[in-house]
Amino acid sequence: MTSTHTDLNTRELIKKTTELQGTSGFEHDVRAFMRDEMTPYVDSIDYDGLGGLFGVKESSEKEAPKLMVAAHMDEVGFMVSSITEKGLIRVLPLGGWNPYVVSSQRFTLQTRMGNYPVVSSSVPPHLLKNKEASKLSIEDILFDGGFESKEEAESFGVRPGDALVPDVETIEMANGKSFIGKAWDNRFGVTLVLELLKMLKDESLKSTLIAGANVQEEVGLRGTKGAVRKFDPDAFFAVDCSPANDLNGDKEAFGRLGEGFLLRIQDPGMILSKEMKEFLLDTAETNDIPYQYFVSKGGTDAVAAHQLNQGIPSAVIGVPARYIHTHQSLFRIDDYEAAREMVYRVVKAFDRSTLETLKLK
Repeated sequence: MTSTHTDLNTRELIKKTTELQGTSGFEHDVRAFMRDEMTPYVDSIDYDGLGGLFGVKESSEKEAPKLMVAAHMDEVGFMVSSITEKGLIRVLPLGGWNPYVVSSQRFTLQTRMGNYPVVSSSVPPHLLKNKEASKLSIEDILFDGGFESKEEAESFGVRPGDALVPDVETIEMANGKSFIGKAWDNRFGVTLVLELLKMLKDESLKSTLIAGANVQEEVGLRGTKGAVRKFDPDAFFAVDCSPANDLNGDKEAFGRLGEGFLLRIQDPGMILSKEMKEFLLDTAETNDIPYQYFVSKGGTDAVAAHQLNQGIPSAVIGVPARYIHTHQSLFRIDDYEAAREMVYRVVKAFDRSTLETLKLK
């Protein structure tokens, strides 16, 4: 894949957003970056009480509907729960982790006195019995900052409640089509929102666009509830990353890299309405945007949003990635580009008549 100038800018932005460190409840660096990037392209910026950040681009049309496009800032990480007498750190998970991918990885420990490197502990396999290995849990994994005692750790500002975030460099793969790095769930959405607002800089809209990112999605879709109540949108689109299930080559599997954006039709918390599905299919097919249907075992912010206020027409426009909720997620640039084009077309087309077609009567 040959990089254009625009493509190069996209790739640089992907590297920046994914390398930012912000787990649930500690999204400060992501929020500051988004605020700086969004400010030139919106009429105003506002926050909800938990720290969600949204730029508002006003429509000049009377009675224009309000359309919310929401990513989430947070990535999975950990929180310090206690410090042992030897200076090792016990943790609580923030978001869903498979304990078998946590050991022997680098993290950043964020404290009031500064950020420090730590490594998650690992027991050499020849010291483990098979029975013990099969029962590994997060609570068994200690985090090691090289401190010699609890007192020394505390002297560096380490306290329960501090955050630990994966420390990873994002790199491009050999064929130029893929990246590998942390937090594409959901710096995908963060990247898309930032590029979307730039694309719309000099364009007028038929709806008032509220675009940004929620906090604390990974710990129970918490942030979107306050944001939706505050901004009161007429329709809601989550932009989020989901797990790919394509390693065995099954063409029927949900989430296949390189086959376009994900059109989520069902998950445990939301059913895509017939009316919304038809709007999205018409938009994708009219604009020749590649897509794939997706059924998920997990939810997105749309689960919370569509049940709020008086009920809000909602959907998810996503991308797949392999190995999400680990240090190394693998994802495709063309899937991202398809999702970006889809959201752009949805925003451009959305007007009062579109909203009326989405309301169930």
